[in-house]
Amino acid sequence: MSVLPAGISIREVGARDGLQAEAPLSVEQRVDLIDALLTAGVTHLEVAAFVSPTAVPAMAGAADVVAAVGAPEGVVRAALVPNVRGAELALAAGVDELTVTVSASPTYNQRNVRMSIDESVEAIADICRLASSAGVPVDAVISCSFGSPYEGDLAPALLAMIAERLRAHGATAITLADTTGMATPRRIHEALAATGTDVGLHLHETRGTGLLNAYAGMQAGVVRFDTSIGGLGGSPFAAGAAGNVATEELVALCDDLGIATGLGIDALIEAALLVESFVGHPVPSRVAHAGPRSRRAPTGG
Repeated sequence: MSVLPAGISIREVGARDGLQAEAPLSVEQRVDLIDALLTAGVTHLEVAAFVSPTAVPAMAGAADVVAAVGAPEGVVRAALVPNVRGAELALAAGVDELTVTVSASPTYNQRNVRMSIDESVEAIADICRLASSAGVPVDAVISCSFGSPYEGDLAPALLAMIAERLRAHGATAITLADTTGMATPRRIHEALAATGTDVGLHLHETRGTGLLNAYAGMQAGVVRFDTSIGGLGGSPFAAGAAGNVATEELVALCDDLGIATGLGIDALIEAALLVESFVGHPVPSRVAHAGPRSRRAPTGG
């Protein structure tokens, strides 16, 4: 077996990515979900998106969510922002981290934000300058990193070039996102060979390879992962995009492998079932319904 990391860090994106394509929940419900995630030991999570409520109704009231959550000690509260105005609103609300996106797919980028890749990179540069002046880090997420529903396969060298440009403009972290679930372990390794392993992975379960791809990433040395409680999620702007890798499924796998996450599986399952009751349909997560094969106490962060 390849050498696996002693521990990984998980950024929980359920309250943002997980809910963005769902019928809107109330601010109170979103805060209850976040509280349940904090109870499970989550210390890094996306709490909101400062986007147009017309474009993404499920993210309306972002500032109210941030205010209601407060600033728990030791917790990083991230927010997705699409532009400088969104960044200004998020910083005024007091978030701890900004998340920005650009797609490696020219067509997806144009359909998602109506900009070319170059225009998106320049817009991210403006956000990074604003965030830097406020002392807030920026995680730049490169969507469609492992293939595009429009262009098909994309060269790993393109990812490396975009990542290098983003870092040069001030992005403090890079995350490779499998927006429509086109990644395979081979493509994970090819991408990481080009970008290096100092990146996060944001994986989807569209074709049933999400956990396998996470395992491939850990084998290669990646220690940062985005996951969504219950396996909810998917881009409202990408046809066929299924949910994210479920937080409780990755944690259950890591528990069995002896990889520390700091998260409690039972409390995560409770949070998954809570959000299931909110959205009014079963969550995709298998572990949420079947339970883990065994239960262990959290082993550090």
